[in-house]
Amino acid sequence: MKRIAVLFSGSGTNFEYILKHLHNNKLEVAVALTNNPKAGGITFAEEYNIPLKIIDSKGFKSRKYFDRELVKELQKYHLDLVVLAGFMRILTPIFTEAVTAINLHPSLLPRHKGLHAIEKSYEDEHPEGGVTVHFVTSELDSGKIILQKSILKEGLSFDDYYKRVRKIEKEALAEAILKVLE
Repeated sequence: MKRIAVLFSGSGTNFEYILKHLHNNKLEVAVALTNNPKAGGITFAEEYNIPLKIIDSKGFKSRKYFDRELVKELQKYHLDLVVLAGFMRILTPIFTEAVTAINLHPSLLPRHKGLHAIEKSYEDEHPEGGVTVHFVTSELDSGKIILQKSILKEGLSFDDYYKRVRKIEKEALAEAILKVLE
């Protein structure tokens, strides 16, 4: 069975989706890792008995030292893939050259890299928005695209658009994980 790590910084809803829909029947989530000791996703790791590592990024003097520690920890698990699911860190080549990782981003890249992508996507001139899953490189949201899912914005309030993006991102991430692991 293929083994993955899931990295998150916040509520962990994408992590939870992976646990519910892929863990133990299509793959094994070998470890969960967060850089935020108060991340909501910690609860899901505990609920599903997933080994959890907390490496607080605030405790490092630079990104490269944090990334070195991250790589060292991930290499202990002999992983097939690392999945960034709301992991709010820009990673250096120390990480990207040592680890095969994918990232979920809530816009149709290359549009709206970085933060506030849903808001920017909703407000732009394009008739559709959506999500992208891509390979992680040291350049923010710029790796090779694995897949995209789009939704039409016409007639949607921002709240409705936001909810739709959050729904399809979970499905897109799960689909991309399986596609990469084939």
